[in-house]
Amino acid sequence: MKNINTKLPNVATTIFTVMSNMANEYKAINLSQGFPNFETDSKLMNLVTSAMQKGYNQYAPMPGLASLREIIAEKTNALYNSNYHPDTEVTVTSGATQAIFTIISAFINKGDEVIVFKPAYDSYEPSIELFGGNVIPVQLSTPNFTVDWEEVANKITSKTKMMIINTPHNPTGTILSKEDMLKLENLLKGTDIILLSDEVYEHIIFDSQPHQSVARFPGLSERAFITASFGKTFHTTGWKMGYCIAPKELMEEFRKVHQFNVFCSNHPMQYALAEYLKTPDNYLSLPNFYQKKRDLFLSLIKDSKFSYTPASGTYFQLLDYTSITNESDVAFAERLTKEYKIASIPVSVFNLNSQDDKVLRFCFAKTDETLKKAAEILCEI
Repeated sequence: MKNINTKLPNVATTIFTVMSNMANEYKAINLSQGFPNFETDSKLMNLVTSAMQKGYNQYAPMPGLASLREIIAEKTNALYNSNYHPDTEVTVTSGATQAIFTIISAFINKGDEVIVFKPAYDSYEPSIELFGGNVIPVQLSTPNFTVDWEEVANKITSKTKMMIINTPHNPTGTILSKEDMLKLENLLKGTDIILLSDEVYEHIIFDSQPHQSVARFPGLSERAFITASFGKTFHTTGWKMGYCIAPKELMEEFRKVHQFNVFCSNHPMQYALAEYLKTPDNYLSLPNFYQKKRDLFLSLIKDSKFSYTPASGTYFQLLDYTSITNESDVAFAERLTKEYKIASIPVSVFNLNSQDDKVLRFCFAKTDETLKKAAEILCEI
């Protein structure tokens, strides 16, 4: 067909796909796309197999299995002293990205403004634009990627419909503090602004720091959606399983769209996850598990020419390369993949006006063997 009027004229192939394809082409170690290269717990896989064999292979209930929603609410309420009801305030989704898309589609209309913090996960902005919304970007302040709340306050207008936050933060590995959340709570007080809180790395946070979920703050939780990912938590990104939590009146609108978006999510996996979550250590052990990998990776590259601040959360580590080259981060990432056989993600592609801070993002959700091989390369550069 000729003259197709695209709704997303500025959207191209994501940097994750570009760098992973390049890693495959040049046979490079892939520390770019954020997925583990090790398997999930065999107990969880066996639970899925068992659920299939028991016949849980047809449609699940639209909002998700009651048993899974119940344990999600129980887990959340226990961790954050909240009071979510499983029947009306929890919905199981086909990954967190589907939840994010559904939230935006349910609430954003033409001309609505959505405040987004940059660098930002790349699904937010196209989803907003698809429904006629206007992205209002706020660049995080380097070198520590902190929020200037005064700037945020100045960006709020009568058209502001939503704000999206992400903690722990992808791609920077930073977290929002309790002080940040209290400032945000005060900032949104008395408004009708919906808060979308992307908390997919909630269980991957280091150095004994608590996760500051919006569920902890009544002034935020009353207006907020929380999105979460079983794929990130249990090393199963290919399963595309997640959930969202929100007050009843917001969740009612979400489910109106959800039922026509995917209707329901994978039935046997829901059954398995409901059973697996009954053992809290299956997710509470993650901070220690991933901190060991972060610390191993950083100890192995401590004598390299890269500089860094240890990630506070997620399984991503930023490395500053200003002592190595003046190349753009995109050019340097491509050269590392082609010449040194190690793939990373250039952060400028997520920044306002492609601001280049000369940092690359490396994923350390890999086997120790992979991290050691990667470190050897990085130390040679």
